[in-house]
Amino acid sequence: MHRLILVAGAVFAAAVLAWAAHDDAFDFPYIPLDHAAIDYDNRTQDDAISRLQRRLDSGEVKLAYEPNHGGYLGSLLKALRVSVDSQMLVFSKTSFQASKISPKAPRALYFNDELEVGSVHGGDVLEFIAFDRKQGVNFYTLDVAKAAVPSFVHRNEECLACHLIPGTLNVPGLVISSVIATPQGSPRFPGAGVIVDSRTPIDTRWGGWYVTGNTGSMQHRGNAVAPYPDRPDMLDLHDTQNLTSLSGRFDTSGYLAPTSDIVALMTLEHQTRVTNLISRIGWEVRTGAAQSRLDFVTDELVSYMLFVGEAKIYEPIEGVSSFTKSFAERGPRDRQGRSLRDFDLHKRLFRYPLSYMIYSEAFESLPDSAKERIYRKLYDVLSGADRSKAFELDTAEDRRAILEILQDTKPDLPAYWKTAACCN
Repeated sequence: MHRLILVAGAVFAAAVLAWAAHDDAFDFPYIPLDHAAIDYDNRTQDDAISRLQRRLDSGEVKLAYEPNHGGYLGSLLKALRVSVDSQMLVFSKTSFQASKISPKAPRALYFNDELEVGSVHGGDVLEFIAFDRKQGVNFYTLDVAKAAVPSFVHRNEECLACHLIPGTLNVPGLVISSVIATPQGSPRFPGAGVIVDSRTPIDTRWGGWYVTGNTGSMQHRGNAVAPYPDRPDMLDLHDTQNLTSLSGRFDTSGYLAPTSDIVALMTLEHQTRVTNLISRIGWEVRTGAAQSRLDFVTDELVSYMLFVGEAKIYEPIEGVSSFTKSFAERGPRDRQGRSLRDFDLHKRLFRYPLSYMIYSEAFESLPDSAKERIYRKLYDVLSGADRSKAFELDTAEDRRAILEILQDTKPDLPAYWKTAACCN
């Protein structure tokens, strides 16, 4: 007998905002793109894609073309330093190339700390989202067809229809959603997808995604569809949990990897909201927001970076690709060999609950005044000066370990960090 799960439509629709400590639509009001301090559409881009384009134009970099594996995709990932083992596969029709996406032809996504790359099997273009040192994020495509000099097309205007919403904190940003999909990949409830980050309960994640990896008895919505038109809120979960292979679901030979790794998915889900919060605080500073606003956004960012409210993991989670190992190997590590990139995967995502994105180009490019606020708030929490519920960590050992890791690995910390010791 097939295993079915009924998802109450009203509950599912309401879940869009259920995982936020605040109402993002209210707490992050729209900032005009043409604000003099932002001028989003007109400023020169400064991100990994624009920098790669300059290297292509100069002849410094040349891309290899593989007709049966996404054209330039493999060569691009190498040039952009994006690991193939970060591959995730989404089969819901939630891209502007939706007509070519289905459970038999999922869209492949790859990422590092600074950008995402999307490839649609049989698609016309490759898709890119890259963090800009000033603007937040930019959107690009690259024709799949072979060219003398590959040329990225800036696509901000078209992409903002889905990437400038309350779920991105009303700045151009990143979105990961979980939907109830038909056997063809169309969402059963358009517009009612759950926006996912590290606070979203596991049993609500990955609707419309392929997921390879083990979660024990923890149930999720990955690999499942809602097959019955008269019961659109009922997912068929037969043979969808704890998959180590996607064999038989579609032909994986046209993809760079045969997996859609659960640990990569969870990592990117965490990274999306951090990136959006970093973009948001950068825009708030540049537009001259009031001190109370800057305090609020700083608190939101620091709380999220400390994994406050993270969804509980009740059984060990295990990926099936090399992502868990290769991601952690990127360091940096302190004198005791510890890194914020070390996974836990038994009771939480990371061993040391502070986001690795504190080392990212996105964080480093923040205005100095924003970083000063963030460092002060982090210091107060880790030293024990701020013990409020909004920044509560599990143990004093967590605070001490994070403090020591940062002292060893962040050379730009304010002077008052250098001799700080954590409370007991």
